[in-house]
Amino acid sequence: TGDSSINLQAQEEIIEMKDVFSVKLKRRRFVGQKKGGTLLGITIFKCLNKEENKLTDCAIHLNNLSEDHCHSWFRHLKEILNGFQNRPKSLKVFVNPSSHKREATHVYYEQVAPLFRLADIKTDVTVTEYEGHALSVLKECELQAFDGIALLYLLLHVEGTVCGAFLFCNRVVCVGGDGSVSEVAHGLLLKAQIDAGKDTDYIPTPVRAPVPLGVIPAGTTNILAYTLHGIKHAVTATLHIIMGHIQPVDVCTFSTPTKLLRFGFSAMFGFGARTLALAEKHRWMPSNQRKDFAFIKTLADLKPEECELSFLPLRIQQEDSHENDKITLLYLGSKDQWHKIQGHFLNVSIMAIPCLCSMAPRGLAPNTRLNNGSMALIVVQNTSRTEFIKHLKRYASVKNQFNFPFVETYTVQEVKVQPQLKSGLDAKENRYLNAASAEGNYPWNIDGDLMKEASQIHVRVHPQLINLYG
Repeated sequence: TGDSSINLQAQEEIIEMKDVFSVKLKRRRFVGQKKGGTLLGITIFKCLNKEENKLTDCAIHLNNLSEDHCHSWFRHLKEILNGFQNRPKSLKVFVNPSSHKREATHVYYEQVAPLFRLADIKTDVTVTEYEGHALSVLKECELQAFDGIALLYLLLHVEGTVCGAFLFCNRVVCVGGDGSVSEVAHGLLLKAQIDAGKDTDYIPTPVRAPVPLGVIPAGTTNILAYTLHGIKHAVTATLHIIMGHIQPVDVCTFSTPTKLLRFGFSAMFGFGARTLALAEKHRWMPSNQRKDFAFIKTLADLKPEECELSFLPLRIQQEDSHENDKITLLYLGSKDQWHKIQGHFLNVSIMAIPCLCSMAPRGLAPNTRLNNGSMALIVVQNTSRTEFIKHLKRYASVKNQFNFPFVETYTVQEVKVQPQLKSGLDAKENRYLNAASAEGNYPWNIDGDLMKEASQIHVRVHPQLINLYG
């Protein structure tokens, strides 16, 4: 194990123990011999920080033929390693195999599991078999038996138009539909509320998740792992877990007036949700074709949603904002004063994290952070198809995607979205866009999962509700 190996004999080398994650006795063994052997020294395994946020493991060999010296140093180094409190000793692991050649399973057993074994981390592995499997396991899981949760999932590469980044970079679920990061995060937080005796239909102040969550990507495009690690690399994500690198992250609750829908990180209403709804109706198509078809068809039949937005602005100074960024910030006299806007909107995005990915270098919500206690409310007013496409293309560039007269952004802590129910729905709209059913249900894209609701959706941000490895 290890991308590189260093043999220290007559040279001096400084090794910081904070970078070391394992120490082993080094022995010479014959072919087929599993125990015993001639003791040659000890091997130290450390984490190296390479360029572009990439982490890798490195083996350093210290040669010494004295068994007393080797065992003494081995015990002493193990005691130091055991003193790092954030490093997990036991993990509950969910592997989402997806439907694409079971690549996630291969990545786990070939790249991830050997590192966990090397770091002496005990694992309890569940390979998810259907949508909701991880959620059902977490509801029955005794979380106190583990130091953390690790999820390895596959997200297939998304080919298509540049504009496709607007919707499909936001998707954090496996294309195969067997599980998702948001499903595990929701299950982890829901389990915490149940254990705390909370009413799960109404949770104004949820309790924090008791254990951290680690996200290990096995595909090429995802937002949560990219936002956390700055790179899509399974070994990097694994080493962040092993080293106990923890970041507190804000989480949203999505609720109707009568029940909690789910915990999540981001949502779209309008174009982003309509496209996902249409793609879900054509799951018989190959994945990339289905997405391209849904995107192009929704764009061709572009129509705004009529709704009322109520939001509670956050009284903070926006950091890292540029003069040419079009950002609307409301500084109201009372921190509890709600603001309302009503009209026709092509898309409404509500995001508690920046949603970075390789296809959107600035992120879908570049003016928020992982844990600043706020959400970005991005409102795209009704405009021409040509202008809307220009807005979408900006997501794939370094230019400010909000610098349009029809785009408004707000920094908020709560949002209420109330669709205006229509009568006499257009048959073509029902057929192709799946906008509103006869019962008046409207589609929502919550962390890439499709949800339909007719009533008002209330979104609250809860600061640092979960710890993520990264």
